[in-house]
Amino acid sequence: MSKAELRLVAFKDIAFGPRFEHGDVCKIGETAGAREGTELGTGFARMEGARIPWTTSYDEVLTVFEGELTVHAGGKTYQLGPRDSLWIPSGTELVYEAEHALVHYAIHPVSAAT
Repeated sequence: MSKAELRLVAFKDIAFGPRFEHGDVCKIGETAGAREGTELGTGFARMEGARIPWTTSYDEVLTVFEGELTVHAGGKTYQLGPRDSLWIPSGTELVYEAEHALVHYAIHPVSAAT
């Protein structure tokens, strides 16, 4: 599969929808990934009243745009506000928590998220 051409993704055009078993508290809006022929996956997550136990199967970077996100991992608590980022290596057992947050994510490889 060849890579897609350069493409602008306007935030207003992102379609948010449930993903995985936590779709009631977290909606995902993908901006790039396998359909573009790349191993880098990016997008936004909207979390409302979320408490999501998870184990990553990919490397991930999260950046908070709105609200606050708490990540519990390795016996530590990481609190992120707007413009804060967190690097999460593959295989990390964690819990994401947010009353309200808009978070941008980048994952690699995107194929590990399916």
